[in-house]
Amino acid sequence: MNRICQLFLCFLISSQSYSQYNRYLIRFNDKATNPYSLNNPAQFLSQRALDRRARYNINIDSTDLPITPRYVDSVRLAGDVMILNVSKWLNQVSIFTTDAVALAKIQMMPFVESAVPIASRNVTSGFNKILKDSLTDPTTTLNTGRITGNNFFDYGLSDGQVRLHHGQFLHNHGFRGEGMQLALIDAGFYNYNILPTFDSAITNNQILGTWDFVDREESVSEDDSHGMHCLSTIAADLPGVFIGTAPKTSFYLFRTEDVYSEYPIEEHNLSAGAEKADSLGVDVCSISLGYTLFSDPSFDYTYNNMNGHTTMSAKAVTLAAKKGLLMHIAAGNEGNSSWHYISTPADADSCLSIAAVDTLGAVASFSSYGPSSDGRTNPNLAAVGRSAVVANSNTGLPSYGSGTSYACPNMAGISTCLWQAFPEASNMQIIDALEKSGSVYNNPNNRIGYGIPNAMNAFVRLQKYFSVNHSAFNDCKVNLDLSIKTDSTMTIEIERKLPGENNYSLINSIHNYEPYGQHFFTYVDDLTGTNYSTISYRYKMIIDSDTSFFIDSVILNYNVNCTVIVPTTNNLLITPNPIIDFLNIKMDRITNVKVNIVIHNAAGQKVYTTSFPQTIGSSNTLIDLSKFSSGTYFVTVFLDDKKERTQKIIKQ
Repeated sequence: MNRICQLFLCFLISSQSYSQYNRYLIRFNDKATNPYSLNNPAQFLSQRALDRRARYNINIDSTDLPITPRYVDSVRLAGDVMILNVSKWLNQVSIFTTDAVALAKIQMMPFVESAVPIASRNVTSGFNKILKDSLTDPTTTLNTGRITGNNFFDYGLSDGQVRLHHGQFLHNHGFRGEGMQLALIDAGFYNYNILPTFDSAITNNQILGTWDFVDREESVSEDDSHGMHCLSTIAADLPGVFIGTAPKTSFYLFRTEDVYSEYPIEEHNLSAGAEKADSLGVDVCSISLGYTLFSDPSFDYTYNNMNGHTTMSAKAVTLAAKKGLLMHIAAGNEGNSSWHYISTPADADSCLSIAAVDTLGAVASFSSYGPSSDGRTNPNLAAVGRSAVVANSNTGLPSYGSGTSYACPNMAGISTCLWQAFPEASNMQIIDALEKSGSVYNNPNNRIGYGIPNAMNAFVRLQKYFSVNHSAFNDCKVNLDLSIKTDSTMTIEIERKLPGENNYSLINSIHNYEPYGQHFFTYVDDLTGTNYSTISYRYKMIIDSDTSFFIDSVILNYNVNCTVIVPTTNNLLITPNPIIDFLNIKMDRITNVKVNIVIHNAAGQKVYTTSFPQTIGSSNTLIDLSKFSSGTYFVTVFLDDKKERTQKIIKQ
């Protein structure tokens, strides 16, 4: 009897237990004889994905290689077999078949590690882990706590869920998701393409692509509405009615969940969706799905499985994070159930697991408990998921829903805007900043992890982390240089404390009116006439009226007695002209004076200001114009609030 017949007979012995299944997971041993090469990743990763890997120094490895094509072809050609979805990260494919002979052939293939059932032959109802709750009319829910103000957006009913996380701070400073890409992996996006909630996103081509991994087709608008509700918390753009947390983001919409039953095949679909997001170069993922119990109890998980490295979906999410994606997972809605704990893949390592609170910060009772079974703090953070504003499936107008399903995308939108401001930060640095901004960071708990994040606080932390200062003492002058991100709403102040002084005093205020980006500030503090041994400096950033904070500090030690050299006349010299990078303003003063320097462009717009006290002696003020556009500018120097001189300069 040949081997195929032997294996087939063995398979028939167990056919009674297998006959109820028609979908299987085929795992491969390796990726041998693969026509794809790690030396040519453009074959299987988009340029945007490659750019992300390069930006964060992420290696391309064997998990990135597609499955060996001949393995997949052999499985498909084994008999009456349909390939459903492919996971290169987990080196496995899902198939549909009722052909026992084909399964026997597949199981004996030398490159097949295993062939196991993952979904029933029959479609059943009952379990549904898309984590949603019923929606209600706005008039029957709690007050949103809406506050009107001078914000870029009028948030309407969603004001509370944006404001709890200080999302308006990011929006007001220009971070609304532009240039960022976010993938939602969910159960369907019913009517998203015809609802007014998403008119702006559709008109502006912000929906970059869709794919249904359940039915293997592009359309996702006729399926369940859960994903559409989640999308609305981020993408809604109905001024004065409903604004999402990152309405200018671009989106991929992936359906991986079959709401009519619950089987591990959906975790495999999720893995395929996360891989597609990675290969496209997506930045952020929001996944409001969770798995604990299944339609077939033989697949059920235990709490011990919630350790971040056991389930298919947790493995996939962890790998996505290693590839540089910022992953957000709903913690689960089991807080009031016998299960009690988080669901998978919220247990995955290196992701943000999101619990639910209301707009007042109170924990939702249904929000699942942590920690993960290996003891990690989980959930990581909390966002608004109780009485959250979501789009009505038929009208697109605001309704209310409760579930960590909605907390997750709310947080994903906030994270997206924060990352837009600091693309040089890695996904893990964004997570770290958000966790450290959490309301209970110093005392995390099993309900909300590190707490409710404050986007403004996280922004400040990243400003401090990525700013660079340098100082040097030269010829009785201290050269202070600072490189930091600013825009027209941000002012840098330099303060100094001399020996014997208890408090710092302002010595320079610099305001750059250029667009947001990395800018270089420099100031020369003339210490002529002193013999101090230690001087302290610190930098303060003032962001409009929103906040002020100290960026960094400098302590200088020197042992030089600088003699006062009093000029005989007052002089003012503005050089060079034309200028390429640094403008130097040199002043000699025979008396103390307050200096204010203002630069206008040819259109009369103010583009730079700085002010400082000038003591008796000489000073040099360097102004970095390297990023200014070429053209004509006018430099005006005020002394004690009186115009001293206006000089035209040419920027090359």
